[in-house]
Amino acid sequence: MTVPIRSSSSATELPLRLPGRGTSPGQRTRVHRRRGMPRVLDLVLASLALLVLAPLMAAVAVLVRCTSRGSVLFAQTRLGQDGEPFRMLKFRTMFADCDDRLHREYVQKLLTTPAAALNPGGLYKLVDDPRITRLGRWLRRSSLDELPQLINVLRGEMSLVGPRPALPWEAAMYDPRYATRFDVRPGITGLWQISGRNRLTATQALDLDVEYVERRSFRLDLAILCRTIPTVLSRDGAG
Repeated sequence: MTVPIRSSSSATELPLRLPGRGTSPGQRTRVHRRRGMPRVLDLVLASLALLVLAPLMAAVAVLVRCTSRGSVLFAQTRLGQDGEPFRMLKFRTMFADCDDRLHREYVQKLLTTPAAALNPGGLYKLVDDPRITRLGRWLRRSSLDELPQLINVLRGEMSLVGPRPALPWEAAMYDPRYATRFDVRPGITGLWQISGRNRLTATQALDLDVEYVERRSFRLDLAILCRTIPTVLSRDGAG
């Protein structure tokens, strides 16, 4: 399947072929979509979380604005369900107008060399990345930079629980066996986030994404949500 990725600033299209995507609907595992957390519960919990966390998010926004030049929020194109592109929101943790070449090279190494040693920066994150602000390092360690993704949940682009939202160029490097991770909405948290985070290799994390899709259920989603809070608070596996 070829996915047109449209930039918000132009009509340019970038063809992306997701690994393992065939043309036969019978080859897809759409049954998994009906097993997870109901959409209405996603909406209720995300709305409540935004209300409760609004003061904290406002404080973070002020800190981001006051400590470095640039916008408060960082919007990045990611692939959602069925490989549909959307703009994922985060609090900005990097200096404005950074080049992503270092990150691309690092992720490519992780995906093409399964046994590649991980650094303390965390999975998919460079250690001592010069692009990250001082505040940004703390936001990443505490996972507070992810809070604006609650807005993506309300928009229907993400779920509270699901596979990690993939970058288009990153997904193009995936092995075909990881295609089913695109059968559901990506999540703010997921199975790999509570199973080791930066202690995992890239392929182990992707394997857990596929396992989540295969095992997906309301009970599993609740278990992942319940384990996410203590995992974040303890910074277990965080950089």
